[in-house]
Amino acid sequence: MSKHILIDADGCPVVDLAVAVARANGWACTLVCDTAHEFHREGAETVTVDKGADSADFALVNRVTAGDIVVTQDYGLAAMCLAKRAIPLSQDGFIYNESNIEELLFRRYETKKQRMAGFRFKGPPKRTAAQNTAFLQMLVQIVKQESSK
Repeated sequence: MSKHILIDADGCPVVDLAVAVARANGWACTLVCDTAHEFHREGAETVTVDKGADSADFALVNRVTAGDIVVTQDYGLAAMCLAKRAIPLSQDGFIYNESNIEELLFRRYETKKQRMAGFRFKGPPKRTAAQNTAFLQMLVQIVKQESSK
């Protein structure tokens, strides 16, 4: 069975890091994006889907299998990947798992309710090199663990 990294590539700042790790370790790599964010990287397959609510997420989850690594910031996609026994990882190196996903989904729901009520949130802070380092270290660790199975 081929080891695989799938990337929810729309708006993902660590595409190049993940592709490099996949290539260096002999893993397949697939970038999934919609037509608004087309990506092409050497050493990675690109799957481009029509724009639409969650179209890239559903295309990705339809391709994922147990043991695959999925790079995403989307809690809903992470939950679907967990159900398929994949390993979802955030772009900051945070591993989504059965112990934390329900709380994350609940917080997302509460935040959406507040937005609909008119509350406004600040955007995320500027991405740092430390975030890239944390992501890279965790991805390499997971790849090594999964490669030894």
